[in-house]
Amino acid sequence: MDDLTNLKRKVKEYQEILKNTIHYRERWESSLKEIIKAELQRMLDETALEGDIEVKDNVHNLEAIVLSLGEEKSGIYEKINKEVKRPLIKHNGSLVYQQLFNGKVMAMITYPVIEGYGQPKPPKTIAIYRPEEIKPPFLIRHMEEFMREVTDWEDFDDDDKGKGPAQKIGYSLNFMPQEGEGEG
Repeated sequence: MDDLTNLKRKVKEYQEILKNTIHYRERWESSLKEIIKAELQRMLDETALEGDIEVKDNVHNLEAIVLSLGEEKSGIYEKINKEVKRPLIKHNGSLVYQQLFNGKVMAMITYPVIEGYGQPKPPKTIAIYRPEEIKPPFLIRHMEEFMREVTDWEDFDDDDKGKGPAQKIGYSLNFMPQEGEGEG
């Protein structure tokens, strides 16, 4: 009996995985990137949702498509002195399709955050897909989940156990100097 049978099977599996990575990257570049962008744009157009779609492509084969709901003044201001107030900026959240090192695609939600107020809620991974698995119905479900998550964040209160931002809220927690601030 061949004592390398198990090893040979593992080597073959490894080689198949390497081929898949090449195939997944080619699929992203040849069609998937444009399919995702077009479907996200269609959803924005048909729902009148204001958002921007950006391709982050500064690292080849680790690209991302980001549908961002933008940034704005939060309506909260830090008083610098009697006349000067500094607005706290709110990032309204994003739906992200990130190409991973192995060519698979991770769908992820980044939550709204107000700069300088509390701790940001960690991003939520929806799922990781092989490129051929991503179809428009999946993209629509991702957008629905994204809208539910950002709506829950915006509507946060203690009546919704488990919803809203995962942060403690309160003056002493949010406006105390961070480590390294105010020193020196």
